[in-house]
Amino acid sequence: MIKLYHLNKSRSLRIMWLLEEIGQPYELCAYHRNRETFLAPDALKDIHPLGKAPMLEIDGHLITESAAIVEVLCQRFAPHMLPDASDEAASLAHLQLMHFAEGSAMTPLLLGIYTSRLGEAAAPLHPRIQSETQSHFAYMESLIRPSGHFVLDQLSAVDVMMLFPAQAAIHRLGLAAAFPKLAAFVGSIEAREAFQKAALRDEG
Repeated sequence: MIKLYHLNKSRSLRIMWLLEEIGQPYELCAYHRNRETFLAPDALKDIHPLGKAPMLEIDGHLITESAAIVEVLCQRFAPHMLPDASDEAASLAHLQLMHFAEGSAMTPLLLGIYTSRLGEAAAPLHPRIQSETQSHFAYMESLIRPSGHFVLDQLSAVDVMMLFPAQAAIHRLGLAAAFPKLAAFVGSIEAREAFQKAALRDEG
């Protein structure tokens, strides 16, 4: 049995969505943020010292980091969501974007969130954060294929990873007009039955 340690309103939604998408049974261990601080509960540190979600338990192994979890699940249960190893271009694009989603794409987003709490003290940083945010989303917009997906022409592991920063662009920052391909990508994913099922469980 797969066990997902899930934190509401976090990036672990993408793992729950993936499990629903591939039809893989799992046990959901749901944790909830503090309503005042919006921080994860200390109880998650009983599972892993960093107390971060998502975490996936499978075959006695605890796996952390979203990209690693997505890779393991796709390799084992949904190889069709990974590029063929013989396609070098797609394989390299996949590798880069799996890391981009949590590395490069999230950095300006997180800086924007954290500095927003500092008020005027963070004003000198805002132009740089905004320019980096715009350039990263423009790059993501340029990568979307005519099919509406990244890397492959059907749902792939990279789509699972890229959804979170894309949602931030469209919903949090209101950039749908500036990045219509990203907006269409987010809309198509959020319309999927598996995503809607995961979103309902996240809210529960």
